[in-house]
Amino acid sequence: MICAICHVRKEKRSCPALHDRICPQCCGEQREVTLDCPSECPYLQQARQHEKPRDYGEKLPEELFPAVEITQEFLRRNQSLIAGLLQTLLRISHADRNRRDREIIGALTTMAGSYQTLVSSGLVYQEASANPAQLAIVDLLRASVEEFRKLEQQHLGYTALRDSDVLKALVFMIRLAHLSTSGRPLARGFIDSLHERFPGTGPPGETAAETGSRIILP
Repeated sequence: MICAICHVRKEKRSCPALHDRICPQCCGEQREVTLDCPSECPYLQQARQHEKPRDYGEKLPEELFPAVEITQEFLRRNQSLIAGLLQTLLRISHADRNRRDREIIGALTTMAGSYQTLVSSGLVYQEASANPAQLAIVDLLRASVEEFRKLEQQHLGYTALRDSDVLKALVFMIRLAHLSTSGRPLARGFIDSLHERFPGTGPPGETAAETGSRIILP
């Protein structure tokens, strides 16, 4: 029998995305590009295990906000915030299984750009996005930040979270996402990594500060 995609080479593996049999070459070329590969696909899992980490050299590219410095001390002090935001992304992916890494990263980048402007100039500016799905993700992330600040106010009597801390948390998440995704159009490597980090998703009303103890930093 021949491959269900190229109709030239012999089929050698079952494709759960197509529910048909394809050749290894088409599997490799079309994986997460035209094939919406489910997370449990063994060939997708094997590919992720053998993918080499991206080498950015001495200087980070602009999309990773190289001017923003993130230290281990910052990560230690802000575990609760980062964990809450990551779990917000996880709940978003649970609510809509069609979410991709590209949308998540786009939303994080949009929001980080707004906070970078706020921190550097004091101007409240929300960058426009042509993607309504990304804007919806940004709105939910902003709501999580506000929830975190309200809890701080209740427990401490004041809000300790600075805008610069939110910016660093977002940039950390962007860098983490780029390390976890293949970058292909239909990739969900970052989203799947969140499921591995937080195997038990908290209840819908759980807040950012209440989920902090479960974060596992890389």
